Amino acid sequence: MLLSLSIQNVVLINRLDLDFNPGFSVLTGETGAGKSILLDSLGLVTGKRAETSLIRQGEEKLAVTAIFDSPKGNKPLQELLAENELESGDEIIIKRVLSRDGKGKIFFNDQLISAKLLKEIGKYLVEIHGQFDNQGLLNPANHLDILDAYGNYEQALCAVKSAYREYKAAINARQEAEENIRRAKDEEENLRHWVKELEQINPQKGEEEELSRRRHELMNAEKIIESLDHAYAALTQGKDITSALRQAQAAVDRANGYVNGRFDELYQTLDRALIEASDAIDQLETASSEVSLDSNEQEKIDGRLFALKDLARKHGVLPDDLPATLLDFKQKLNTIELGEDGIKALRQKEQEKRQIYLETANQLHQLRQQTASRLDSLIMQELPPLKMEKAKFQTQITKQGENSWSEKGFDEVCFTVSTNPNSPQGPINKIASGGELSRFMLALKVNLAESSGVGTMIFDEVDAGIGGATAQAVGERLARLGEKVQVLVVTHSPQVAAKGTQHFKVQKSTKENITTTTVQELSQEERREEIARMLAGETVSSEARAAAQVLLSA
Repeated sequence: MLLSLSIQNVVLINRLDLDFNPGFSVLTGETGAGKSILLDSLGLVTGKRAETSLIRQGEEKLAVTAIFDSPKGNKPLQELLAENELESGDEIIIKRVLSRDGKGKIFFNDQLISAKLLKEIGKYLVEIHGQFDNQGLLNPANHLDILDAYGNYEQALCAVKSAYREYKAAINARQEAEENIRRAKDEEENLRHWVKELEQINPQKGEEEELSRRRHELMNAEKIIESLDHAYAALTQGKDITSALRQAQAAVDRANGYVNGRFDELYQTLDRALIEASDAIDQLETASSEVSLDSNEQEKIDGRLFALKDLARKHGVLPDDLPATLLDFKQKLNTIELGEDGIKALRQKEQEKRQIYLETANQLHQLRQQTASRLDSLIMQELPPLKMEKAKFQTQITKQGENSWSEKGFDEVCFTVSTNPNSPQGPINKIASGGELSRFMLALKVNLAESSGVGTMIFDEVDAGIGGATAQAVGERLARLGEKVQVLVVTHSPQVAAKGTQHFKVQKSTKENITTTTVQELSQEERREEIARMLAGETVSSEARAAAQVLLSA
């Protein structure tokens, strides 16, 4: 619900602060007084396009601030805010500023947001309906969602959505498998050749690295042997290190006899050194003998490395990936050999999912038909008091072909009307005239208000072109609608204005060649005077005041 609206430097408005009550509020005033400016201002904070032409002459920027109550209970709005990490608290404060250079800022509770996001948020806060508005209720593209929201069969909608997704997944799985088999068949001959080629070479993971290491050793075999022989000579020639260690160990052993074993640890150290030195000499001898100088082995390694890299380049992979590539080729051949059985199973699953979707969509279709029948009956009850007793409203639900199936089922929904007994039914936005559209829309809104989720509805001259008892009936329905949601109506009808629970008068005045629009909330006495003016024109008579009092009393 809209709690307050603050407007600064918008067209003819200098500064204006308005507080709104729940229920049914009316805005009246002479033509050209500036009532549309209020709607333009509210449009700015609900996502309408900002034009610099709205900035008051002589000013550099405009600012509009709207305060709405908590979004609790409005689940789609809460989800949108959470998705965009916006905090609402107990109130939503939206402020929009626009400068003369076209630059602007939008604040949501002091957080900067984009115009696109504001438009999304605005859809859940306010609905603005003009006489020739072709959005919302009058747009056939929205009728399916409107009917579903009114029907409140969320479980059935979720079942259809889930069934459709599973059906599409089954279709995609079958199509993907068929495409894989088609591609595999196209390259079957190549696959068999590649498998044979890879099986012959039998690549192993890590083999390239091992072969490269071995190749490097072979290329440096002579240098390796020379280094190892030098190390062996250092340990065995001249003063033999093992002999030296044995002599040192014998000397320590003799000394140990004089000190009652105090040099045992030193003796053991020399013993370990002797063992390690002997092992080192043995290992040097073995290592040197194992270094290969076989040129044939190097040629074999070079040949295998070349073959591995050549195959890797051929298949666009690394040599280490060749074993996985071989496995992939084998699986593709296996797909061809076992493909028809697999495709048959996938087709069977697809048909099962299709049947589940059809069953759930048919159940949803029946719920929609029941809901449409209930809604049509309620709308038809509203039409006679609105002087449309010859009109007919009907919700048409048509099953669509498979190409039009979706997560919402297979139904197309359209609100249709006929305005004369012998006239054919047609889409509401194409058959009804401007005044009839307004009344059809009002009849719909009275019944759909609780399912719309929007807290504030604004009607701009919904009573255009009607008067007397019809205007009275329009006012009564707006008042009823105001019991469910907040309703703001711009009106020239005294019968409608008299039904409001809050009344604002829009006035325009000129001082020193500067024209300003102001808005005043009227007291009960001031309301009587304004409604009398609406009845009588410029000169308000006592009869007009009496008639105004009758309307207010009614």
